[in-house]
Amino acid sequence: MAARTKNDDKKLFDTFYNTISLIGAFIAILTFALILFLMFMEWLSPRSVPYLGVLTYIVLPVFLIMGLVLIPIGMWREHRRRVRGLGKQVLPKLDLNDPKHRRSTVVFLGATAIFLFFTGLGTYRAYEFTDSVTFCGQICHKVMEPEYTTYQISPHARVKCVECHVGPGATWFVRSKLSGAYQVYATIFNTYDRPIPTPIRNLRPAQETCEQCHWPAKFYGNRQSLKIHYLNDEQNTRWKINLLVKIGGGTPESGYTSGIHWHMNIAHKIEYVALDEKRQIIPWVRMTDRDGNVKIFKSIENGFDDVALDTLEIRRMDCIDCHNRPSHQFKKPQIALNILLETGKIDPSLPYIKATAMEAVDAAAEAESLEEAFQIIESGIREFYAEDYPELLEQKGELIEQAIQEVKEMYRRNFFPEMRANWKAYPENIGHLTAPGCYRCHDGLHQTEEGEIIRNDCNACHLIIEQGDGKTVYQADLRGLEFKHPVDIEEAWKDTGCYECHGE
Repeated sequence: MAARTKNDDKKLFDTFYNTISLIGAFIAILTFALILFLMFMEWLSPRSVPYLGVLTYIVLPVFLIMGLVLIPIGMWREHRRRVRGLGKQVLPKLDLNDPKHRRSTVVFLGATAIFLFFTGLGTYRAYEFTDSVTFCGQICHKVMEPEYTTYQISPHARVKCVECHVGPGATWFVRSKLSGAYQVYATIFNTYDRPIPTPIRNLRPAQETCEQCHWPAKFYGNRQSLKIHYLNDEQNTRWKINLLVKIGGGTPESGYTSGIHWHMNIAHKIEYVALDEKRQIIPWVRMTDRDGNVKIFKSIENGFDDVALDTLEIRRMDCIDCHNRPSHQFKKPQIALNILLETGKIDPSLPYIKATAMEAVDAAAEAESLEEAFQIIESGIREFYAEDYPELLEQKGELIEQAIQEVKEMYRRNFFPEMRANWKAYPENIGHLTAPGCYRCHDGLHQTEEGEIIRNDCNACHLIIEQGDGKTVYQADLRGLEFKHPVDIEEAWKDTGCYECHGE
């Protein structure tokens, strides 16, 4: 075999000068310059931008590799041309001694530099925009309107959407964008579900996001929670329930773990199986303690068979299993109206205003549009007072009008006819007033083979320290009170879940 000569190497390198290889080299150099620029921008940035790292270290390197791959492809094609005797490819000639060529070169290099700068800056700003609440909530306005509206009045209104739905790191960014690709398709071709189904199946584990701010191991003791309810009677009677919620927390190392946050994998691992998409029917629960001891609780009511475990997901309990509506809360009318009455936005002196407003909103719940719903609410409230309290239309007409407007605004924030989104579509698992919530497991029907039951004692999670209307009924005791239903239903509340009435 003949040895390779310097002339052979020169000929091989000479094949670089072809259109494809030069384009590849240009792409590679341009991309490499952008990567250096974005690395510099990231170094100067006062805060971490998750998407910038993804662009710099994942997206742009793909184009860099593509450019580098084009170089040998072009060289190979050029070599094949010459083997077939087609001759050397003629490229444009550049002579810097020629004033025209020199000016053209200066203009080209200057324009390229400006292009590189603004391309890098624009790309950075584009990805920063995709990190914004505006992008998440307003680009697909109709689809995301329910989530965006409720988010703006939620406790997390200053937390960016991506901080919970994506979080830091490239892996979950890529997953979210792959999921988002289908969502874009569904939006364009109008194939998306109404309402948007929950829970989100591909959401990052909540402990990786929630516990950046909330740390159950550092929660201790009880938290006071004051619940104000207005009854549906003529006087809109104000009923107060003052609770001490046993939040608990702690760590096994400190020897103190208790309360509701005991569930959150502090000392135990809790797993469960749900029979429905919304995880409201839970027939099987498994608890594993730190020593590896296992207890399995099955619902007597569902008659769950272990054979079904092979076809169902065993999910480890996460923050979001209880706090399933942390930023997108669709309030039930009775709860939202309690707030409006307590803050004075609706005057409690208007007879039957609570019951009338609830009936009007209930009638508007099936409306096809916001305008139709507003008409139903206005006519329902106005007609009630015109028929039953005509003198009030003259005496307190302004207060009635204000009540109508407040009820409309409450409806706008919690009901979205076009997306069929409201509190019924999105049950909330904190508590047990309007949805099963805690009762999904703490119903007294889940037990082990040995007969041990998941306790359903009210005092396990909270103590009632004060209750009543302050007039006919008033009770207070820091040691805890037995719940008294505002309306006399005898002992029915002991055998019936709150949500079975209030969730209708």
